[in-house]
Amino acid sequence: MTETASSTDLATLVAAKLCHDFISPAGAIVSGLDLLNDPSAQDMRDDAIGLIDQSARKMVALVHFARVAFGAATTSERFDGRELQTLVAGMTDGGRAVVDWRVEDRAFSKPQARALVNLGYLTAAALPAGGTAVIASRIDGDVLVLEGVAEGARARLKPEAAVGLSGRPLTEGLQGQWIQPYWLWLTVHEADGSLDVAADEGRVVLTARMPL
Repeated sequence: MTETASSTDLATLVAAKLCHDFISPAGAIVSGLDLLNDPSAQDMRDDAIGLIDQSARKMVALVHFARVAFGAATTSERFDGRELQTLVAGMTDGGRAVVDWRVEDRAFSKPQARALVNLGYLTAAALPAGGTAVIASRIDGDVLVLEGVAEGARARLKPEAAVGLSGRPLTEGLQGQWIQPYWLWLTVHEADGSLDVAADEGRVVLTARMPL
């Protein structure tokens, strides 16, 4: 991909990522339905219903998150902090990271909301072995500052994520692990903002600055 990825390239990669994310809960729902329809597996009926319920809820959480994180497929022009917290929680609940949400309960524009939910998710994703992901916001003059701090024993950014967060094209590695970090960088920069990344042993900090 070039330094200025085309709309077609980005759409293709975002679509591929969404398909990858949706296939797991969708497949689990089908597996649960197969168990319900299997006469020899009636003793597993409760397990099947539990699997379907959990997977369906995950699918709904993915859809709600994706509508804000990857596009503008919503009639809302502004989002409040609690609404965005719910979207991020739907993606991170059940994971190893503990999310400490310290975002002001205020209205966020579409670009700000898109940046915030992606930043929140990527901060939690930087803690594969667990830890605390603090997601915060503050106003600095005429600038909105969004910050994600991941602290844990193995806090880290995958190489593809580091490349995407810097706005650079991916030359090798997995595009699926590059597109969402790049999408965050692109969202911030298209809003005339900046994205800073600091990664040290056991600590990753993502800081987005966007005009109000």
